[in-house]
Amino acid sequence: MTLSVLHPATASSRTASSDAGTTDKAAATSVPLHPLLTQRWSPRSFDAAHQISSPQLMSLLEAARWAPSANNSQPWRFVVGRRGSRAFDYLYEALNPGNRVWAGAASALVLVGAATVDAVGTPRSHAVYDTGQAVAQLVAQAGAEGLSVHQMAGFDADALTAAVELPAGVIPLVVVAVGRRTPEIDLPEPFAARERAARTRLPLDQLLLGQELESRTA
Repeated sequence: MTLSVLHPATASSRTASSDAGTTDKAAATSVPLHPLLTQRWSPRSFDAAHQISSPQLMSLLEAARWAPSANNSQPWRFVVGRRGSRAFDYLYEALNPGNRVWAGAASALVLVGAATVDAVGTPRSHAVYDTGQAVAQLVAQAGAEGLSVHQMAGFDADALTAAVELPAGVIPLVVVAVGRRTPEIDLPEPFAARERAARTRLPLDQLLLGQELESRTA
């Protein structure tokens, strides 16, 4: 069976999520940020009874479609499977065992790939970077829809490439689990501890390079 690789089209309709809510793991920051950023995190405790609607799923893909890219090349490609579909099963089976512990409860799994060459075979040097931007916009839109996202690098890329018959030049980058987070799931360890852990980031001054350049004289 050949599964289609989707480049999301314009959504014809969109509904507001009935699952809107906030998380109890908001980021601690002294700088005012949008709640979609401070409240974003990557849960594993998905509600296995939740069904993602077609308008919601289209809104996520449409958000990704409008991401910026080098020369407007738009290299992102998607294989989308809602829970219960054959596409979902293909994506799920390719996950590493640790991810399969919890990802089966997600409402949808989305394989994200990057078209690393153009139509005539010329390499796209920024395809992976650009595709990451598309996923970031998908994640932000999911938050606006009251949904949660967990991105997974742990999967068998070769098996998945063969199973879904990715076109030549399209490399799989990440499998994204989308669904509604619930605190009532009893996850096994070490996943339960990770659900309770505080969100942390390196201090900003550890991320800034070349601060001394401002003090240099010509």
